[in-house]
Amino acid sequence: GVAFVDLFHRSLELYSKSSQPLTINGVHLTTEGNRQLAEVIARQLLGKPVSYSPSLEPLRQAVLDVNLHWWNRYRASDGNDIWGGRSTLTFVNNQSNADVLQPELSMLDVMTANRDAVVWARAAGRELVADDSNVPKPVPVISNVGGGSQSSSAEKEGRLQYISGEEGLKKMAVAEGFEASLFADEARFPQLANPVQIQFDTQDRLWVAVWPTYPKWEPLGAMNDALIILHDDDHNGVADRVTEFAKVQNPLGFEFWNGGVIVTCQSDLLFLKDTDGDDIADVRTHLLQGLDSSDTHHGANNLILGPDGGIYWQSGVFMVHNHEHPWGPSLQSTASAMYRFDPRRYTIAMHAENSPNPHGTSFDYWGYQYATDGTGGRAFQVRPEGNGFRMHELLKKEVRPVTASEVVSSAHFPDSMQGDFLICNVIGFLGIKHYDLVRNGEAGTVWGEPAGGDLTVTVTNADGSTTVDKSRGLLMSGDKNFRPSDAIFAPDGSLYVADWHNAIIGHMQHNVRDPNRDHAHGRVYRITAVGRPLQTSPRIDGQPIVALLENLKSPIDGIRHRTRVELSERDSRDVISATREWIKQFDPQKSEDAHHLLEALWLHQQHNVRDYQLLDLVLNSPEPNARVAASTVRHFWVNVEKTMRGGKIADAAMASAKKSGVLSDTPELTTIRVATIPEKMMYDVRELAVKPGRKVQLTFANYDFMPHNIMLVKPGKADDVGLAAINLGAKGFDVGFVPDSTEILWHSKLVDFGQEEVIEFTAPTEEGAYPYLCSFPGHHRLMRGMLYVTNDLQDFLKRNPQNEMRITEWKHADFEKDLTRVGQHRNFEAGKQLFSTLGCAQCHRMSKADSAAQGQALGPNVDDSVKKYKQDASALLREILEPSRNIDDKYRQLVIALEDGTTQTGVVAEENEETLTLLSGSPPKQVSIPKSSIDDQVASNVSIMPTALLNTLDREQILDLLAYLLSGGDAKAPAFHHNH
Repeated sequence: GVAFVDLFHRSLELYSKSSQPLTINGVHLTTEGNRQLAEVIARQLLGKPVSYSPSLEPLRQAVLDVNLHWWNRYRASDGNDIWGGRSTLTFVNNQSNADVLQPELSMLDVMTANRDAVVWARAAGRELVADDSNVPKPVPVISNVGGGSQSSSAEKEGRLQYISGEEGLKKMAVAEGFEASLFADEARFPQLANPVQIQFDTQDRLWVAVWPTYPKWEPLGAMNDALIILHDDDHNGVADRVTEFAKVQNPLGFEFWNGGVIVTCQSDLLFLKDTDGDDIADVRTHLLQGLDSSDTHHGANNLILGPDGGIYWQSGVFMVHNHEHPWGPSLQSTASAMYRFDPRRYTIAMHAENSPNPHGTSFDYWGYQYATDGTGGRAFQVRPEGNGFRMHELLKKEVRPVTASEVVSSAHFPDSMQGDFLICNVIGFLGIKHYDLVRNGEAGTVWGEPAGGDLTVTVTNADGSTTVDKSRGLLMSGDKNFRPSDAIFAPDGSLYVADWHNAIIGHMQHNVRDPNRDHAHGRVYRITAVGRPLQTSPRIDGQPIVALLENLKSPIDGIRHRTRVELSERDSRDVISATREWIKQFDPQKSEDAHHLLEALWLHQQHNVRDYQLLDLVLNSPEPNARVAASTVRHFWVNVEKTMRGGKIADAAMASAKKSGVLSDTPELTTIRVATIPEKMMYDVRELAVKPGRKVQLTFANYDFMPHNIMLVKPGKADDVGLAAINLGAKGFDVGFVPDSTEILWHSKLVDFGQEEVIEFTAPTEEGAYPYLCSFPGHHRLMRGMLYVTNDLQDFLKRNPQNEMRITEWKHADFEKDLTRVGQHRNFEAGKQLFSTLGCAQCHRMSKADSAAQGQALGPNVDDSVKKYKQDASALLREILEPSRNIDDKYRQLVIALEDGTTQTGVVAEENEETLTLLSGSPPKQVSIPKSSIDDQVASNVSIMPTALLNTLDREQILDLLAYLLSGGDAKAPAFHHNH
């Protein structure tokens, strides 16, 4: 028999007896919960009482050490370079990432086994130290810096001759009226290597996330990624000492909350806290698991606590996140986007899509939210839309790639700069760009225009020559190793700038183990305004709630932010009670009191308390920006949080996070959005309703790899138009498969993957049910919906009942008893017609001769399939029903993220050292991409062939189609002998 333990009833018994929580969120166990449950398991399995004692701690530490090494093998970070799309990239001597990184997995296997021996020794009462002398040596790598391979780029690379932090000051130019100084560097503080994010705590100390193991920890090397504190004891703008708060692997972002700090750690989101005052973490809680680390340079980054109480971060393309939470099914998302985590309720949601590799999030005085995209350099305002949020262009892009953003809010900086926008950039322009932001409170929109002073620097190139660069902004450096990774305003009003400081920037241009990737340099600079007094900041840490509430009157964003952080660790009942007393001094009809009331409303939101009376006061404020902020709070409470998940939940099957359907309906305009569902050959909205004669603006978005269009036709004419499109044959490509028909009321063009088209039209004046469909050959059978033109939809449907198309979600098991009938008495003409009407011919030629005559296709030829399946109807059917189950690498889609922020998809047609040529679109056309313009790439696991291809067919039609395919289109095949 198999031994098992009944944990359900045993855990219920534990909960009933425990005086303290045994889970962090009702689902996931605390350390104490794990300890008590472990005792239950051991007692049940061994048949005798077992309890934990301090003497077991060395054994527990040995187990944790084994787990650390095993986890880095099992869930190896940067897996995209080990097994994925970048693993085959080659550099000097044609050596690939896989050649170097896959042997490291074997190294970890041996290291894990060595530590497993320690576990068994300690369990037996013996002491043993892991001996790694038997671990294989790492594969040596030759650097390609300086032109060693095609991907080496002189524009992106710095110099291998590093200068000191003080010398770096001489290479900087700052806008007139400012000066720069050095706060800290690696010469005085070796722990300050590769700083990623910086932030000030409530004690006015600068914390830094350092990542010296970037891009990934190397077996046998030091794992010294950490959160460190740089103390300025005498407040003179120069660091005096450093404390390592905690070791944290791959810490791309952190934020303070509840008396501790939330930080990313490879695939986990951790909460760390110091409880004994030594500035070293002694509490370590896993808040959330499932952060993808397969591409470390754009994993979850730049954490920030929003005024709403959510912890925000962004994460890039080609990642797969899987977060288990207590409020429903796990959040499974592949979206490149901003995410929101509610640390009070443990909810997690995709907040707004931002592609391809976003870095940088910030909020301003009125709570307007901003985001930047690292790869493309675009900046956005994040605004409510539908049941979620959406990125809207903030300014015209000037530079790329962007690492972080900050909003100017400092009494030390000039008044003219307050509320302006700063972005850090790390290639080409090395510095901080400056933009004026214009806020329209009535519309809730923000727009930016370039600002800043004239900057001139002398750049020393790799060969020792010099050039003069000029630009505009706040800060610029002529040191090509200067890489500003973050910027934050200090409590004294000065601006602190983290410098990643590395000759190599980026993942893809160099081997992951290129020996010239620097792991030792890092600086923090300080920008001050000449002749202006520093800002005074009130005490925050440990202050009474009443005093903290007064801080919320400050116009300085950082003061209010750190005050909210301090209030996050206070009892919510005390905070809300004091807040309700505090707001009695304010007049909701006075504009000067509007922001104070807004802060009170945000406090309610932060502490998960809904006060609709207070919400109503701010919604009716005389200050338009306050009204916009209050409407966002209402949006969270009424629209976004319906599911208790803290934000818009991304459907795992959806590539887009944007809401579809009727978005707004006013007498002037009805706005509608319809998108495709990837791999399903379906629209995401099958029914829409508009009023007769109403002006309509429809956005059509395609998130499927196949091209699709959308058209509206007269009632009852969908099939006629669909068949007319098929009959266009090869000429259809010239007209986007839009037949010349009076039955078509309007149409889009064929829209490629990742693209959108906006169509403006006037709804018919005659009431009726108007079909909309995709006319690409074969798509109209399934890809359709109905636009009801009526003033009263329910009444219309009662008077005009609709016949729904029969759709069957066929499974392979449905044909278990039928597949023997594929080889006899089939209908050749029916199979041939289905091959045409389903659009199969768009991706599959019948033979090699057809390929030569008609051009290369996106899928295999039918005669190749005949040879492959050898009359195996079962295997062929499975391939059609589950097209992504087994994709031939020759026909696998490659998704390319380009440096301009766009993406390109297609099948690889040709490749050389300089160019990658894809076969893309329909009809397939060759698209040549310079490799120097590629920021990232990955092979898709999703077939271009839709899964729902057969869903509108009946059983006999499917058998006829299988017979046609297995015959290679031969009417004389035995399967058709009795039925032609």
